[in-house]
Amino acid sequence: MSNTKFPQLASAETPSNGQRLFLRYFTAILIDLVVLNLFVEYWDKVVINSFTISLLAAVLLQVLLKLTLVLEHKVADFFNARSGAMAKFMRYFTAWLILFLSKFIILEAIDLAFGDEVQFLGAFHGIVAFIVVVMVMLAAEEAIVRFYRRLA
Repeated sequence: MSNTKFPQLASAETPSNGQRLFLRYFTAILIDLVVLNLFVEYWDKVVINSFTISLLAAVLLQVLLKLTLVLEHKVADFFNARSGAMAKFMRYFTAWLILFLSKFIILEAIDLAFGDEVQFLGAFHGIVAFIVVVMVMLAAEEAIVRFYRRLA
């Protein structure tokens, strides 16, 4: 059978930066989707009414978490460009502040986008459950990235 019917079928072309970026975020969203749905299935503090809503929530979470990291890195770069103990303190303090406060903002964005379709319940109006879910998502993403890099 000739490869003319299926051009590029077994192509070994190097992916473009856009393709790499797409694959990175596509994979991260799928990881987040799996984590979210495992929490929905096994922990009564996380309630999502449908798979479609959990997929949309995973996309929104991924976008907002990445925007948070971009902001944190820009602020860190600002303070890293300065010298002195106060600049170093402000670099770590603002990083903590941005990462901490962002969870409240992201939780509010989820509430605005999905209302009662997505609920994080329990201590402090669900913020503890939400932080646990986000931390597990980030840990799962990091574990997959480390596994992938070991394959090289």
